[in-house]
Amino acid sequence: MHQRKEFISVVIPAYDESARILSTLRRLDEYLRDHFRDFELIVVNDGSSDNTEDVVLRAMKAIPSIKYSGYKRNRGKGYAIRRGVELSTGDIILVSDADLSTPIEEVEKLLVHYQNGYDVVIGSRGLEGSSIMVRQPWWRELMGRTFNRIVRMLLLKEFKDTQCGFKLFNGSMARELFSRTTIDRFAYDVEILYIGMKRGYKIREVPVKWLNSPCSKVRPLRDSFQMAKDLIRIRLHKNGPKGVKK
Repeated sequence: MHQRKEFISVVIPAYDESARILSTLRRLDEYLRDHFRDFELIVVNDGSSDNTEDVVLRAMKAIPSIKYSGYKRNRGKGYAIRRGVELSTGDIILVSDADLSTPIEEVEKLLVHYQNGYDVVIGSRGLEGSSIMVRQPWWRELMGRTFNRIVRMLLLKEFKDTQCGFKLFNGSMARELFSRTTIDRFAYDVEILYIGMKRGYKIREVPVKWLNSPCSKVRPLRDSFQMAKDLIRIRLHKNGPKGVKK
């Protein structure tokens, strides 16, 4: 099997993921060993209240590609990913949710566009050609559609789905880009894309397969309010972006 020569870092934010993080790490390690010469799995434990840390530390004995970082207080998904990107050394960085709601095999679709010169390639559930294998509860879908409408109205009209947790970055650009971010929670995706567009990065949105996980960490009222506040912060503190190619 052909192995890619690029070094890939996979950043996995983890909050109370003790029940599934081990199977995720095994699956990622198995796939990446077959498809890349060099890789690392960076798990950032975002202040979990369960034994996520113990599970990952035990897994490191069998899976030497794992790098681990953790802290006591929950800071948010955006903060955890920023920490993981800071620790990365790869030519390419893939951000993936701990539940593998987008299967790791879908990275091949993103890599095609990376090879064609795009700096950031994001998975999307909103484009024609995307495949939603397991749908979210109605209230999550409603939240998502409402949030996306607000994002497109205020900031990023070019994207159908900013919130899919499967994103590929040029490594050096990602480390520079994430060093400029300030949003710690779920709206981090919007800030990343907004800053990337402002700096002239080539960004591509690509349809992917996606399966909803029943163990969502989203808190409808609290997180919706926080995301709305974060969108306003982005709007007030960043200059407007310039074009994106799709």
